Amino acid sequence: MSQRRICSLVLVLICLLVGVHCKFPSLDRIRPRASDKAQARAVSGLLKRLLGNRSSEFIVSVNRSLSNELLDVCELRSTKNSKIVATGSTGVAVASGIYNYLKYFCNCHISWSGNQLDVPSPLPRLTGVLRINTPHRFRYYQNVCTFSYSAVWWDWSRWETEIDWMALNGINLPLAFTGQEALWQEVYRALGLNESEIEEFFSGPAFLAWNRMGNMNTFGGPLPQSWHVNQLYLQFKILERMRNFGMMPVLPAFSGHIPKGILRLYPKANVTRLGPWSHFNCSFSCSYILDPLDPLFLQIGSLFLSQVVKQFSTDHIYNTDTFNEMSPPSADPDYLSAVSRSVFASMTAVDPDAVWLMQGWLFFSDATFWKPTQIQALLHGVPIGRMIVLDLFAEANPVFSYTQSFYGQPFIWCMLQNFGGNNGLFGTVESINSGPFQALSFPNSTIVGIGMTPEGIEQNPVIYELMSELAWRKEPVNLAKWVSLYAVRRYGSMDANLTAAWKLLFFGVYNCTVPHYRNHNHSPLVRRPSFHMNTSLWYDPADLFEAWRLFMEAAPSLMSKETFQYDLVDVTRQVLQVLTAYYYQDIVDAFHNKKMPELLTTGGVLIYDLLPELNRLLSSNSNFLLGSWLERARSMALNEREAQLYDMNARNQVTLWGPSGEILDYANKEWGGLMEDYYAQRWGLFVQTLVECLDSGQPYKQDTFNQAVSQVEKGFIYNGRKYPTKRQGDTYDITYRIFLKYYPQAVKRLL
Repeated sequence: MSQRRICSLVLVLICLLVGVHCKFPSLDRIRPRASDKAQARAVSGLLKRLLGNRSSEFIVSVNRSLSNELLDVCELRSTKNSKIVATGSTGVAVASGIYNYLKYFCNCHISWSGNQLDVPSPLPRLTGVLRINTPHRFRYYQNVCTFSYSAVWWDWSRWETEIDWMALNGINLPLAFTGQEALWQEVYRALGLNESEIEEFFSGPAFLAWNRMGNMNTFGGPLPQSWHVNQLYLQFKILERMRNFGMMPVLPAFSGHIPKGILRLYPKANVTRLGPWSHFNCSFSCSYILDPLDPLFLQIGSLFLSQVVKQFSTDHIYNTDTFNEMSPPSADPDYLSAVSRSVFASMTAVDPDAVWLMQGWLFFSDATFWKPTQIQALLHGVPIGRMIVLDLFAEANPVFSYTQSFYGQPFIWCMLQNFGGNNGLFGTVESINSGPFQALSFPNSTIVGIGMTPEGIEQNPVIYELMSELAWRKEPVNLAKWVSLYAVRRYGSMDANLTAAWKLLFFGVYNCTVPHYRNHNHSPLVRRPSFHMNTSLWYDPADLFEAWRLFMEAAPSLMSKETFQYDLVDVTRQVLQVLTAYYYQDIVDAFHNKKMPELLTTGGVLIYDLLPELNRLLSSNSNFLLGSWLERARSMALNEREAQLYDMNARNQVTLWGPSGEILDYANKEWGGLMEDYYAQRWGLFVQTLVECLDSGQPYKQDTFNQAVSQVEKGFIYNGRKYPTKRQGDTYDITYRIFLKYYPQAVKRLL
């Protein structure tokens, strides 16, 4: 019997002996480093920032002995003078316990798109002790892509707000990748690379996530030295705050991709040059991968991790992904086991207690290569319990279910939810409400936590609130009841129209049940026009239109609430996105049927009314402004040259995604300014081209249009225009006008 088979049988036996799911003593090393008092002070600071003087009505303390098997718990009770005493096993446990109280006893709400904090006075009393605990050792947060799609231009103020949000939502295992290029710079210098070799390796700020994963290099760079200094400063503050809350930050490790200059220094190194990645040519991709079996791998990996631990200290957990969207050079199981063994050795050479956190995306994205034998070989190259696998897209494709719970390695059930940071209402509420519990009850389950791994954030707050809350539940929630309560606390009052609207949204657009569906916003609105655009929906638009009507009825009395303003804009935006698809189909039909009047009329409405109205709508809310994204980018610069580089990075990522549209519109955004000068310009050219073809009797040629529209797209990158950073116009007036014009048309489309 093979050694691998014996290991699997032993693991199954251990799981059966310990109960419902496996325990991994090796993971006990991953625990909060800050003292109980330091964690309590961190929570007090959070409450001060959140509630101001009202924060004095909460008495917080941390007592790690409260937890059983390192599972977080919080206990809350009322005092005689109407204060709340909150004691938890960690700062995160206390913060999440208090947020639970604020949600369900005070009808309060905290989100990226605004807070609703009308806290009753005095604080509502608790009868007895309210105990909140979790069955999940770890609550993980972020995706390696989040740092580029969302956090790339954040300053400390924005990071502080996000870390507060993490604590309130129970996150204790956050990814902490900021500033690592400064350490790589030192490692490469120590190895003997010159400055130009280092500069040409790093991509620009907006594309660093894919540089870190070995997908691309150079494009958008070079990184100014001021960038390295700023990001390193941020990382020190980020780690300090995370740890003070009792979080265990996940730090980076070496994946094997190297600068070309390494070949000059080590010409005999076993290096493979990969093929192009995602339509990029080899000027910006075709990465050099150092074979993990080469002794140089251990040398470079150890040098880097030594720097990481020296500068950032450690919580003994590290992330690296050697084969992200890249197939290994061999499918031989022995080779794959040797690879993971070598990667892990580069960690343990520096930190004997190291645990490798690996994204499980490769098993889904390259399923042709990663068959059961190959998956098991890679996973079993690391001792059982010394690797945690992120089941990254478990709400749509749970890999644990067809790999015998990752063949014994512990895993975290993750909700991916978002690709590219796209706008657009979306969710899989039934799946996320049941999936984690199915994973817990899976035979011989090795689940050790649940997580949220979106590529981009700051949209669809309802989904993240539900998901983070499920980490503290022992069974699925009643979704209808849950969303009704959500509507109350989101706006601070009960409104029958909004309760009905949220139920329509929750069981419609927020409940995608299409198998393996990836939430890329494929709406014609934000894609390059052609005759082959995707207009399919996973929900009944009638539910969306009715929810919109109910929002409009409730609007006059709720426009003072920033949460309501955001949702009104977001729902209206979604409606206009759907209507754009309808108009697109009318335009195509009119052209194919050679009906010039219909083409002119339909195209005219889209270009001269609907899209300008949508731009005005988005410009009326600060959460939907291109100008804010660009201003944050430019604010990172020390001089105009840096500002122009960052501006190009910011514009390119949300449009071309590459020098020539290699990943065109992947990170599309529906923002004021972008709608006017990018999407509307493309649609205007498309309609104009169709009119000219119909008028001249010439056929429409997509290649010819693509050449012309690419000039429009590239022109936006360098147009030099400054976009508003403050909202403009009255949201209610704009939405009311749009509703009067387009609601009757929307309903008519359903007939």
